[in-house]
Amino acid sequence: MALLVAGAMFMEILDATIITPAIPLIAASFGVGAVDVNVAISAYLVTVAVLIPATGWMADRFGVRRVFLAAIVVFTLASVGCALSTSLPMLVAMRVAQGIGGAMMVPVGRLAVLRNSATTDRVRVIALLTWPAMTAPVLAPVLGGAIATLGSWRWIFLVNIPLGIIGFALALRLVRGGPVDSARKLDWPGMLLLGGGIAAALISLESIRVSGTDWLLVGACGVGAVVLLSLALWHLLRTSAPLIRLAVLRVRTLRITVTAGSLYRMVITAVPFLLPLMFVLEFGWTPFQAGLMVAVLFAGNLTIKPATTPLMRRLGIRTVLVVNGIASVACFGLLALVAPGMPVALIGGILYLSGALRSIGFTAYNTLAFSDVEGDTLTHANTLNASVQELAAGLGVAVAALLVSQLASYSVTFLVLGALLAVTLIESVRLPRRAAAHVTGN
Repeated sequence: MALLVAGAMFMEILDATIITPAIPLIAASFGVGAVDVNVAISAYLVTVAVLIPATGWMADRFGVRRVFLAAIVVFTLASVGCALSTSLPMLVAMRVAQGIGGAMMVPVGRLAVLRNSATTDRVRVIALLTWPAMTAPVLAPVLGGAIATLGSWRWIFLVNIPLGIIGFALALRLVRGGPVDSARKLDWPGMLLLGGGIAAALISLESIRVSGTDWLLVGACGVGAVVLLSLALWHLLRTSAPLIRLAVLRVRTLRITVTAGSLYRMVITAVPFLLPLMFVLEFGWTPFQAGLMVAVLFAGNLTIKPATTPLMRRLGIRTVLVVNGIASVACFGLLALVAPGMPVALIGGILYLSGALRSIGFTAYNTLAFSDVEGDTLTHANTLNASVQELAAGLGVAVAALLVSQLASYSVTFLVLGALLAVTLIESVRLPRRAAAHVTGN
């Protein structure tokens, strides 16, 4: 079941940005400007972000099995609609439908796995559930560009059809979980305030470009996000049956993941965004060459994965987070040294190391998140963590774009990101030595 959910997560995360390399082809097909097609990407991301807070309630009310199966059906049918779109408005509508399916698929699938896993097995299943978030954003530009170049941009969406059919058949056999007897009513005010605030924040972040940013839109959405999220916080703390119980943040390991872990995700997410820009604009490489070099990150992610669980079992999560954090900060220093004329093999080695450290960090934080969460609080912890991760990923790209446009230097941008990453070491050092030991078996 963990492998099935990991595959579904990979498909959902991949579709968030896989159409980016095909934007010029889509624009030509519909007779619109390339910049106008960006709305198809934003529509998907915003829909996912808005609906994630409600997924915990949906899982309790209808059961994880029904919701997960429905998510696969909606996502697959919407993919067919995307491939058959005859206009940009139709494509945007289908991307919204895809977002509805994706929002249910990821957090509900993870919840199904966590509910059906023994505490001692969580480190193993979390390791399986981590690789989509690391590999999909790296592979998306390469895969999307290859499909669009060799075939048609419509094939990008048709790939989801066989995957959806196989996933649905496997889910029928593997996924279990009915409605919860004590399922609460949906907190509509909390849903609207939290969903609206997250949507406004993502629109603000997604509107930041390396050049040509509409700062009025960024500012208006940013202010709206602060107001709506503040009202959501006030409401969630006061209502008796909140959409998300913020009391789960009293669990120290979850709180550290939501704070330091989100900062880590924000910084690490910026790397695959910056590298292609640097290779194409500063090095003069072709997009395909840049994509191949960025794919070396994936090699680092993949090859180190079998070692992440043994590392946590042998050393403990605290030691892994501290050592990995220090090494990651140093790696950003190496990224700052990458320049035109540097041997390709040396650049590849630095990117491979970056990918390996990325894999270890993500796995450690995701394991730490749910190590001390049990029973009824698992639904709320899962929903909160998913929402914060979505925002952190969007913030990473936005911050990277803002820094490189203002600093006009990729090297300095990497150094600033490394300094931000160093902040996460404060919480890592303060972790108890035995943190999550009952999960890792350390």
